[in-house]
Amino acid sequence: MNTRRTLLAGAAALAAPALLATTARAQAWRSAFPELVFAVVPAENASGVSDRYAAFMGYLSQALGVKVTLRVANDYAAVIEGQRAGNIHLGYYGPSAFARALMTGAQVEAFIIEVNEDGTKGYHSVFYVKQDSAYRSVQDLRGKNLGLVDPNSTSGNNVPRFALNQMGITPESFFGRVVYTGSHENAIIALQQGTVDMAANWWNDEAESNLMRMERKGMAKYGDYRIVFKSEQIVNSPMAYLTTLPAELRAAIREAVLAYPQREAAAFARMTDGKQRPWEPTTNAAYDPIIQLNRFVDSLRRQRG
Repeated sequence: MNTRRTLLAGAAALAAPALLATTARAQAWRSAFPELVFAVVPAENASGVSDRYAAFMGYLSQALGVKVTLRVANDYAAVIEGQRAGNIHLGYYGPSAFARALMTGAQVEAFIIEVNEDGTKGYHSVFYVKQDSAYRSVQDLRGKNLGLVDPNSTSGNNVPRFALNQMGITPESFFGRVVYTGSHENAIIALQQGTVDMAANWWNDEAESNLMRMERKGMAKYGDYRIVFKSEQIVNSPMAYLTTLPAELRAAIREAVLAYPQREAAAFARMTDGKQRPWEPTTNAAYDPIIQLNRFVDSLRRQRG
């Protein structure tokens, strides 16, 4: 018994300095970062984003021991620029916006990725038209107005432009007007109001899409629209933090975020409309194909002059 007590006492003595060192490091980053800014690209209107993320911000603040503030970006570029400047510590990106951040030198690292209900980690870009319109294909819309989302949107700009190029279509000359609406919700509203005749948007499957979310919020009716084009699957959106944050802080963020769906299951379900599985780890390498997509779209822009 005495031997056992001696061993336990020795183990405790060895562990104590390590625990004190860890606590000291945590206190150091809490002093250096008394507030963390979490920014989200504007996939929906600002009030919708705030409602969706409010509980998550509260959870992160409690888990990390510092205030975590939500910033709803005005456009996709704002998240990129904010992380490049070091003013945004955590960003929830679309794939193309994250790839653009990497391409422009932002010191960021993707650490989690969305996972769909069926376990896949991808989604699609679609073109919607009104259900009662005469349009059956993209080619039917020559001279009509096209609604895109944002120059840094994957499903709302880059994949549509790639797909149109594959069809032999140059948007600015084929369509009467090309309109950037600012968000996926606004693209549907523009189609709803007749400002555009076809709108790009994101679509997971028959069970989930931006349009389905809008229907659940009473903003649109899914049956009022029809898909005339659907892309191949695109890698899902990542959450990324600054690599300049202390390693202990990054580890604490990663641990807290990955634990959120289990620790706060009801809140996670509200945040994702019950349409996602728990997040999973990812790396920057998952977005290499999106960097190539961005470069291709950049080359199209240069050709247009």
